[in-house]
Amino acid sequence: RGLKLLPLGEQVRFLLDLCEYDGTIKHGRPSEADIAKLRSLLLGQSTPGSDAAAQSLAALTDWKVVQDSWQHALDKIHSDPEGAITATRTLLESTCKHICDERGVAYENAWDLSRLYKATAGAMEIAPDQHSEQVIKQILSGVTTVVTGLGALRNSLSNAHGRGKNAARPAPRHAKLAVNAGFAITGFLIDTHVEKRGST
Repeated sequence: RGLKLLPLGEQVRFLLDLCEYDGTIKHGRPSEADIAKLRSLLLGQSTPGSDAAAQSLAALTDWKVVQDSWQHALDKIHSDPEGAITATRTLLESTCKHICDERGVAYENAWDLSRLYKATAGAMEIAPDQHSEQVIKQILSGVTTVVTGLGALRNSLSNAHGRGKNAARPAPRHAKLAVNAGFAITGFLIDTHVEKRGST
């Protein structure tokens, strides 16, 4: 009854925190499958991009690292916005590396996300300069800009680096923006990889 007194956003945050609780529960802990289902329902409203990424990811094998980053990004939006941003950046980086590995594209682990994405996009012919139609070039250029932005966001607002006393901290809405953008791009990359791999 007390849950209804909270605003909707706080209700969601409370239930997500409860999903992460690993202590003793008086009437017994629900199964992991039920907890995962509840978490998915709670997060589905705020991360529609995750649906596309999840469907594409199901078509691939040996992509556990990507699947783990995908789940971490979803789980942390409300409870740990900084961690969600870090996990989203890791999701994109791992996706690019998996695609490059499967396509025989060389890369260096020291590359930043922007350079890694450009190598991945070039291998699948989705780089802006590989298209002549202006609207397609514009959209693909926008994707490149978002990837660069996510890399910068991770450097400035995530928990990937140490912070000063007055450093800015992201709110859940910033994490939602990063995760939705990251999932949209991840889904596009995986869809393209699966489609082009099947046609070769």
